[in-house]
Amino acid sequence: MPSEYKLVLRHVDEAGYTNDIKCYQKHGGYKTMKKVFKLKAKKTKDGTVTPQEVIRKEVLTSGLRGRGGAGFSAGMKWNFVNRKSGKPIYLLCNADESEPGTFKDRQIIHKDPHQLIEGMVIACYANDINLAYIYIRGEFPEGAKILNRAIQEARDAGYLGEGICGTKFNLEIHVHRGAGAYICGEETSLIESLEGKRPYPRIKPPYFPAALGLYMCPTIVNNVETLCNVRHVMEMGGETYAALGTPGNTGTRIVSLSGQVKRPGYYEIEVGKATLGDLIHGEEFGQGLLPGRKLQAIIPGGSSSKVFKAGESFKIKAKDKQGKDVEEKLELLDIPYDFDTLMKCGSMSGSSAIIVIDDSVDIVEALGNLSDFYAHESCGQCTPCREGSLWMAKALKRMRSGQARKADADYLKHIAHNIQGRTICAFGEACAWPVLSFVDKFRDDFVKKGAEDEASLANQQKEEASN
Repeated sequence: MPSEYKLVLRHVDEAGYTNDIKCYQKHGGYKTMKKVFKLKAKKTKDGTVTPQEVIRKEVLTSGLRGRGGAGFSAGMKWNFVNRKSGKPIYLLCNADESEPGTFKDRQIIHKDPHQLIEGMVIACYANDINLAYIYIRGEFPEGAKILNRAIQEARDAGYLGEGICGTKFNLEIHVHRGAGAYICGEETSLIESLEGKRPYPRIKPPYFPAALGLYMCPTIVNNVETLCNVRHVMEMGGETYAALGTPGNTGTRIVSLSGQVKRPGYYEIEVGKATLGDLIHGEEFGQGLLPGRKLQAIIPGGSSSKVFKAGESFKIKAKDKQGKDVEEKLELLDIPYDFDTLMKCGSMSGSSAIIVIDDSVDIVEALGNLSDFYAHESCGQCTPCREGSLWMAKALKRMRSGQARKADADYLKHIAHNIQGRTICAFGEACAWPVLSFVDKFRDDFVKKGAEDEASLANQQKEEASN
């Protein structure tokens, strides 16, 4: 059985480890940042390579992908930044961890905030950024206090402000608290909110943050875990970091495991080195289902990812040892937990939140709970999402109150199909995909519920007529 591989979480749960700067420095904190500041320009056949370009190349070489949801290459995102505009460049740390089932970033914020700050300083130095923001979820008041205290400690130590560590590099980091809006996890909504406006997502193109972000300036938006990994990439080198995990899915990933397992919690693994079955049943991880229960479903990447039904198998394209394309059959619990394989199986790793559903859970109730959330959190900018998310929630509320119909399964799918692909941001998919996958995988449950309620209503009407 695979075991945890702690990189970002190396110290957070050690006895006696605290979130102050003295403890962080005692464990090697800020040494990587100082090493980065000592990098010199290199002369190559193509010209002089600046220290900033060296860092950006290391991050690209590492294969580090965003840990917030989309899994896009961090190094490529940095390289997309418009450096010729003459405008200032900004870094925004997305700490708006709002995806249901996800609780990993807050562990870093509460237990090791200086790791995030060091990663941000390195990222800012690499991209000639002098002002950065941490946009933190409104429901994390203690996290905001911890971050502000850590930023002040870093400033007092000379790691923020003017002339950091005796260099000519200046940087300020500010914490900005959100108001508890899930939509602000989308990068352009976050930018709108940070500017003091209603968090309506921007249309892309033309408003790609790398060109037109905060205050219409080039902007990089990275997740908390992603920025922490920047520190480790520079500490060990891009190639060494890339050797962790699996090809195309490098490094480590923190997984939030919840639902009906014996040992829910957060676990760090090499990407792709543990399967869904390992994470649910492994002794170092979930330790299996609760006594007497059977697996019914798995939501593999936060509530917006498509659900898997127990017992499913998948045929995917893979590479053999010679690099040839082959068809591979995977059972559900044998799926490696990485970005690409989960996508090939029809879902995604998303925010790396695994929600385990056993046979004690009413599937209609579970989907109704998710749909209530998305109906409440829609920003309302796009009509299909604003209206459709509410219709789905209302239909499921009716189904949960004894008024279901056999046709409701098709009705829900019809609404969901009219939302996905028709909205400015991915929130449309976030609310439609759970409905589509739940109804597809558990159609019999929805039809049975409708048939039972229709029969009950018919009997009730007969009794009323006879009286």
